[in-house]
Amino acid sequence: MHKSGFVNIIGKPNVGKSTLMNALVGEKLSIITPKAQTTRHRIRGIVNGDDFQIVFSDTPGIITPHYKLHEAMMNVVSEAISDAEVIMFVLEIGDPNPADEKTLAILQKTETPVIVIINKIDLGNQDILVLKVEELRKILPNAEMIPVSATKKFNCDYLLKRIIELIPEAPPYFPKDDITDKSQRFFISEIIREKIFFTYQKEIPYSTEVIIEEFDEEEKIIRIRAVIFVMRKSQMGILIGHGGKALKIVGTEARKDIEEFLGKKVFLEMVVKVEKDWRDDEKRLKRFGYME
Repeated sequence: MHKSGFVNIIGKPNVGKSTLMNALVGEKLSIITPKAQTTRHRIRGIVNGDDFQIVFSDTPGIITPHYKLHEAMMNVVSEAISDAEVIMFVLEIGDPNPADEKTLAILQKTETPVIVIINKIDLGNQDILVLKVEELRKILPNAEMIPVSATKKFNCDYLLKRIIELIPEAPPYFPKDDITDKSQRFFISEIIREKIFFTYQKEIPYSTEVIIEEFDEEEKIIRIRAVIFVMRKSQMGILIGHGGKALKIVGTEARKDIEEFLGKKVFLEMVVKVEKDWRDDEKRLKRFGYME
């Protein structure tokens, strides 16, 4: 008997969805920063065993859309809820409002098994956890509650075991040696975007998109050309910095992680271009892979 299933992770921004998927898969697939809305795409991470395959999906944090980009991101979340064999709803132990009414209504009505993941329990105590479970049982009586600490990987083994019990009998959906369905270019662009989130403040990280324009693998080195798009010319100046210093920091940090990811020496060239108000432009969003 072989079991396979799509297990999709949803929740508000910054509750630890990406950290949890990385912990369960055992690889850093989703970028993680302290800023909200870091994840923009649906990123699949695959866990394989002799008699099972779990296809996890990390999804963008649930927000009220302000741009067409946000609408595309929320469409990803809706799609993930509709095609899941198990829904993992992640929340923080200390959050008094873990979800909006629309999401709660969907979770209350769905016939798909729902596991409520109470994350960051290392930041609370037993009394707080008991109260949180009681509160959630009133809101989501049919859901299973599992407390975890994704950063410390506490209870992740039990969670994995429980998921295997819940997924249906089915052949594997992906080759058994795959750990994701995303390309190398995608992960390289995400590494660069992660460094942008860590290096710049305020609006800059949210105004940028990264595309890998060239990827040339030679015998001893991989040559990569990345284009960073911003929305306004003023943002280009901030991103590059005085004498190119700010962009150099991003490039140095990104190159280290890309070399570790690819296992080979990398020459990374980065250029900055303006794509005016790309977050509200359907044509550009399609080009950047957010819409079909």
